Amino acid sequence: MSNSSCSLCQFWSSSIGKKIVVALTGIVLVGFLAGHLAGNLLVYVGAEDFNEYAEFLHGMAHGAGIWIARIVLLTCFVLHIVATIQLTTANRAARENRYQCEGTMTASRSSRLMIWSGLTILAFVIFHILHYTIRVDSDLAKFADEGNPYGMLVEGFKNPLVSIFYIIAISLLCSHLSHGVASIFQTLGLRSRKSAGLIDGLAKAYTAVIWIGFISIPIAVLAGFVK
Repeated sequence: MSNSSCSLCQFWSSSIGKKIVVALTGIVLVGFLAGHLAGNLLVYVGAEDFNEYAEFLHGMAHGAGIWIARIVLLTCFVLHIVATIQLTTANRAARENRYQCEGTMTASRSSRLMIWSGLTILAFVIFHILHYTIRVDSDLAKFADEGNPYGMLVEGFKNPLVSIFYIIAISLLCSHLSHGVASIFQTLGLRSRKSAGLIDGLAKAYTAVIWIGFISIPIAVLAGFVK
């Protein structure tokens, strides 16, 4: 095994290494959410602008750009989840060795909640890919074949169950963001006592914008404002 491979293994096996991986992949995912929301909000401008935006994304670098972006995002997503799970498991084990009774029970409840919310977000990502990227639903696929992503989005959210699941998943995602965005600054050593208040405020503001922006779309479709 080469020295570089050994160094990477040592980096990954350390808790600080995993925290840095979580922070760096978190930056990529946080940036993606902001960009994705900005594009999705074009649904309020109209079908033509939204479809032009979608065509631009799929035409980047002669079609290779969208796949490069997907691979990078998927890699970051997997690394983020794996590192977070391993850190949570290690922290829980250390906590159980240190505390007894009520403290351990509280930590276990908190850990279980994080696991279930994380699994819900993972299920949502898989569903979202199947629904809008792979297009396993033939009723939605026909809109893609017609070059009408706007129609595909509206048709998808007309299903109340899809919209409700989307809203729940986005809400759980934002519960992670409210803590995660501030943690990125902490891990990278960019948070101090003086800046803590500002960073926490920015994290909450960002999370609120992401939450309101994303859930507004299915609500608007169900209410008939977007059709």
